[in-house]
Amino acid sequence: MGSDGEEQDHHDQITAPLLVASGPSTSSSGGGGKEEEEEEENSPIEQVALTVPVSDDPSIPALTFRMWVLGTASCALLSFLNQFFWYRKEPLTITSISAQIAVVPLGRLMAAVVTDRVFFEGRAWEFTLNPGPFNMKEHVLITIFANSGAGTVYAIHVITAVKVFYRQHITFFVSLLVVLTTQVLGFGWAGIFRRYLVEPATMWWPYNLVQVSLFRALHEKEERRKGGLTRNQFFMVAFICSFAYYVLPGYIFQMLTSLSWICWIFPHSVLAQQLGSGLYGLGIGAIGLDWSTISSYLGSPLASPWFATANVAAGFILIMYVITPTAYWLNLYKAKTFPIFSDGLFTSTGQNYNISSIIDSDFHLDVEAYEKNGPLYLSTFFAMTYGVGFASLTATISHVLLFHGREVWQMSKSAFQEKKMDVHTRLMSRYKQVPEWWFVCILIANIALTVFACEYYIDQLQLPWWGVLLACALAIFFTLPIGIITATTNQTPGLNIITEYIMGYLYPGRPVANMCFKVYGYISMTQALTFLQDFKLGHYMKIPPRTMFMAQVVGTLIAAFVYLGTAWWLMDTIPNICNTALLSSDSPWTCPSDHVFFDASVIWGLIGPRRIFGDLGYYSAINWSFLIGAIAPLLVWLAHKAFPRQGWIRFINMPVLIGATGMMPPATAVNYTTWILVGFFSGFVVYRYRRDWWQRHNYLLSGALDAGLAFMAVLLYLCLGLENVSLNWWGNDLDGCPLASCPTAKGIVVEGCPVSS
Repeated sequence: MGSDGEEQDHHDQITAPLLVASGPSTSSSGGGGKEEEEEEENSPIEQVALTVPVSDDPSIPALTFRMWVLGTASCALLSFLNQFFWYRKEPLTITSISAQIAVVPLGRLMAAVVTDRVFFEGRAWEFTLNPGPFNMKEHVLITIFANSGAGTVYAIHVITAVKVFYRQHITFFVSLLVVLTTQVLGFGWAGIFRRYLVEPATMWWPYNLVQVSLFRALHEKEERRKGGLTRNQFFMVAFICSFAYYVLPGYIFQMLTSLSWICWIFPHSVLAQQLGSGLYGLGIGAIGLDWSTISSYLGSPLASPWFATANVAAGFILIMYVITPTAYWLNLYKAKTFPIFSDGLFTSTGQNYNISSIIDSDFHLDVEAYEKNGPLYLSTFFAMTYGVGFASLTATISHVLLFHGREVWQMSKSAFQEKKMDVHTRLMSRYKQVPEWWFVCILIANIALTVFACEYYIDQLQLPWWGVLLACALAIFFTLPIGIITATTNQTPGLNIITEYIMGYLYPGRPVANMCFKVYGYISMTQALTFLQDFKLGHYMKIPPRTMFMAQVVGTLIAAFVYLGTAWWLMDTIPNICNTALLSSDSPWTCPSDHVFFDASVIWGLIGPRRIFGDLGYYSAINWSFLIGAIAPLLVWLAHKAFPRQGWIRFINMPVLIGATGMMPPATAVNYTTWILVGFFSGFVVYRYRRDWWQRHNYLLSGALDAGLAFMAVLLYLCLGLENVSLNWWGNDLDGCPLASCPTAKGIVVEGCPVSS
């Protein structure tokens, strides 16, 4: 395969910015062994050896009263906030790092004030509410709890699509079954593959080292330097500033979300607003002075290594500023009939497609009505996003085979054949392991419950029993190879398009069946990888496996109930939620991600891929993206072989570059332009020229910005949003580009747009 040494250097460059916060010293790892013995016993992965302590004290309590209180509260609060803000125009995702930092003072406060009385002393069940100082193992378990509430519960998209967009009946009980089974099903795959993806030293899960370094930073004793701040003091200052500032973009001056100055200069030009709009156009020059704009879709740019940020920037510029305008002004796929940037579904005349008119009484596609209404059209950019998805999948496979094939194969063999335990696996072996049959029972029970739910409530879910088994087969087939890729490269290929494609051909005309198949086939695998990543975090921090298992199960169940309860409450109490045609222009409840999910269900499920991308469709040429994606990494690999001294070539990562705009839509141009700018400043400028500051404060700043924004956003809603108190002035016009969504084809009439002659 070429030079493995250069590829390892390349991999180290990718992950190094993530690991700097831990520092190169292993002196704080504790333990009583000699330094020479620690070096001999340490992990063979250099980054792990520099970051993770190689000692353990089994007497430190992990399953404490504080852990249960703070863990449950963190999980429930993050679940509520993430679902609450997911329906908003700029969805806010609060990561577990925010909780990881925020619970430290609370844990220490509880350690100081809660009674240390021992109950039932001398008996088998004696316990105390306060076993001593707040320790790192408790902290890790609280973070594992918080992980369950971080992000989103993907199955909620199915519930929202059925209730809000299709306006069909689905009960809370059936919704709960879907949410619970999709969330817990991943435990089965995780349990089966943990011995291959957690225990071997070669499966090192790079992202976990970020949290490990944060744990160590937060629990190390630190003296305030003269004229400086401790890390906790810095966090509080940044938190207060973020909290206070968000009142501007969150309420008083919402235009800070997207400052599209080109639109202000040319208020009557469709072309200028198409170019300049950060929300509905190409976003040239647009910038958002709002942390939720920056971190909504791509996560915190402060946590992204510059290598990844640069590839995202290159992919965004290529797709958004080269391919999209070229395709639009060449009028490919009737591009000028539709907005330049839109996730809408249109008729041939540029009007919104009436989806309800092509659904029959049994909630299937009415073929006659569809033929009468005519084929469905997409904006050129939206069609290209599917091409990007196709290309990204094959590019990932091709890239891994070319650049990591030998490495992945060796790691696969070591996962199955490795007999010698590394230091972390040896230290973990002293604890009681989770029996394999626990996971098998969870897996069998979940599959049985899923089959029952889909068969008994087939009128609501449409998915037959064989669809459940096929989805599970896809998930279990892909979990190990994709898990190996994720555990070694920190990249996870997306399988959602494949699941949609397969079910769209096998069972066309049934949108809910397609959505459910995608959730069970794709998300159960993603959940398994999440559980495995948490298992590895516990492995590094020496958390007893059964305690880890308990925290994950309880956290997952709490998150499922809170996510669904919050979503159901919002859908029942907010008038016209997600209905952009009926909502006022300043309403934040536009549900951008759910719109995209609904559109995908129409494309892949109701109408079917054959009528869109197949022989009966208008966009069949998009399928060439599969081939383009497979060839692109080959070109980079050949260039790397032909010019081995050109080191910059090996930094080109085609899966990341091609898939850069995978979040668009619902993400908009301003989300990317501002994210790239902040990522460049943090990952390149500060990291290179102010390394000490970056090491000390970068991740703390990210968590503080997340937490401050979240608390102020909740406060604004409770104090002002519930009472519908708003400010109506030009500063709250989110974009100031009303003409950006106008078509430019001749004779197309759209309300609010000039007619091209």
